[in-house]
Amino acid sequence: MAERALRGTRLGATSYENDRNTDLAPRQEVDYTCTKGHRFTVTLAAEAEVPMTWECRSCGATALRVDGELPQTKKGKPPRTHWDMLMERRTMEDLEEVLAERLEILRAGRRRTA
Repeated sequence: MAERALRGTRLGATSYENDRNTDLAPRQEVDYTCTKGHRFTVTLAAEAEVPMTWECRSCGATALRVDGELPQTKKGKPPRTHWDMLMERRTMEDLEEVLAERLEILRAGRRRTA
């Protein structure tokens, strides 16, 4: 008889528990707005550190907390160029000597082929 009562109830696939006698963890809801105007709410644990930015669910842009300010951008080193690295190794006088030597080699090569 018990087999007939459970037939077709998707036993194991559906939970028959309810939330009546359970205490949920404390939560907080944080509102975010992206640059395109989308507004959404994220539910976090009460003791969690709330991030200032979150990825927008609609467009993927960076969203800012409604009650927050833009985070301070860290000042990083500017990227070093080839010229900067060259100037660390050589002086202008050295570079002028190397340039004169290379120009002389190029001019000598052109004289031979002409």
